Amino acid sequence: MTVTSLSSAPARTTKYKVTGLRVLRSEWAKFWSLRSTWITLGVAVFLLVLFGAIAGYTYSPDAVATAGPPGPGGSGGDSDAVGLALTGVSFAQLAIGVLGVLLAAGEYSTGMIRSTLAAVPRRLPVLWSKAAVIGPVALILTTLGALAAFQLGTPGLDGERIALSLGDDGVLRSLAGAGVYLGLVGVFGVALGVLIRSSAGAIAALVGILLVLPGLASLLPDSWYDTLSPYFPSNAGSAVYALHESSGSLSPGAGLAVFAGWVAITLVGAASRLRRTDA
Repeated sequence: MTVTSLSSAPARTTKYKVTGLRVLRSEWAKFWSLRSTWITLGVAVFLLVLFGAIAGYTYSPDAVATAGPPGPGGSGGDSDAVGLALTGVSFAQLAIGVLGVLLAAGEYSTGMIRSTLAAVPRRLPVLWSKAAVIGPVALILTTLGALAAFQLGTPGLDGERIALSLGDDGVLRSLAGAGVYLGLVGVFGVALGVLIRSSAGAIAALVGILLVLPGLASLLPDSWYDTLSPYFPSNAGSAVYALHESSGSLSPGAGLAVFAGWVAITLVGAASRLRRTDA
C-alpha cells in the first residue's frame, strides 16, 4: 500500500479595502436595521400629514385675521394654503433631528462606535456616510409627506381666497423646500450627535437651537433682534419653504444658504472632534 502524504496549503485571507462606498453601505444597513428609524420616520411623516390636513379643514379667515403678525419665515404665518399644509414642519423637524442624533450619538451610548472606528480607521467617512444616508431619506419622505398634506388639505379650502393648486406659482418649490429643510435637519442632528456624543445632550441642543433660541432672542433690543432674527437656524430654514417672502425675512435661496451654513459649521466641528479625540 502506498501512502500519499497530503500537504496542507496555507490558508488564504481575503482583505477588503475600506472604501467610501463600503462605509456608506454599512451605514445604510445599520440605519434600516434600527427600530427607531422606522418609528421616527413614520412619526415625522404622520405628523407632517396630520397637522397639514387638519389645518386645511379647520381654517377660518376670521381667526387668521385676529392671529397677529406673521411668524418668521416670510410665509405670512398660516395665511396661505402652503403655510397651512406645512403646519406640521415644526413637529416633524424634531422627529427628524432626533433620528439624526440617535444615528450618531446612539453608537457612543452603546459603545458600538469603537467597533465602527476600528473598521474605518480614517473615521471621517463614518460621519459623511451617516449624513449621506439620513439626508436624502428624510428629504424624499418628508417631501412626499408635504405633498400629501397639501393635497389632503386642499378640499377643506375649497372656495376660500387662499386656496391654491399644485400648478400655482411657487407651490411645488415651497413643498420641495420643506423636504430640503427637513433633510438638512437630519444632517444637523447627526453633526450634533457626533459633536456632543450624548443622545440627551445633543437632543437638548437641537431643541434649544431650533425652538428656544428664537424665543430668547426676542428679549434683545428691537434693532438687534430685527437684524439677527432672520439668520437664526430655524428662521432661515423656514424661509426655504415660505411661499411669499415677507419684509424682514430672507429669500428662499438666502435662507437655504444660511441654514446650510449652520449645518456645515456643525459638521466641521463634529469632524474635528471625531479626528482628534478618542471614542
